[in-house]
Amino acid sequence: MTHLFAPNASPSSAAAHVEALLASYPDFPQPNILFRDLNPVFADAVAFRAIVDDLADQHRGQFDAVAGIEARGFLLAAAVGYAANAAVLAVRKGGKLPGTVLIEEYDLEYGSARLELEVGQLPAGTRVLILDDVLATGGTIAATSRLIERAGYTLTGVGVVLELIDLHGRERLGTAPVHAIMSI
Repeated sequence: MTHLFAPNASPSSAAAHVEALLASYPDFPQPNILFRDLNPVFADAVAFRAIVDDLADQHRGQFDAVAGIEARGFLLAAAVGYAANAAVLAVRKGGKLPGTVLIEEYDLEYGSARLELEVGQLPAGTRVLILDDVLATGGTIAATSRLIERAGYTLTGVGVVLELIDLHGRERLGTAPVHAIMSI
């Protein structure tokens, strides 16, 4: 596989990787939506490592667990959890978890949905970092924040690969520190 950057790229190069590999699809999933696709970034091993290192380093020592939002947030949470020796929580789309779950409904930029989190996975007060691929309108991450707090955990921050600043999603996230590798 050909890489655009040196194999030992530093975390500071994460934004350069995202900028070089990010794909955009107009009118997907519906007219007037510009979909930003990070899959080509994740498919490049060097770029993915730079992203994981950047997210882990930015929040090092501030979390005991990472919460990944279905689906691309799972990729980030698993990798950062491994890199930081931290627990991983899966925040799932509605109807996909057994047992007792907490549910949050929220609005998307082009519809509505719900998220779920299994209760009792970690001790109360566990410090949790939320990870997802894109911060757009903020609805998904805000709903996840509410789930984390309702579960009795402490939200310590949010990490995303890409922030779409024109959609003002950060405004919906309250006081939690937000780290975006790249903002457009």
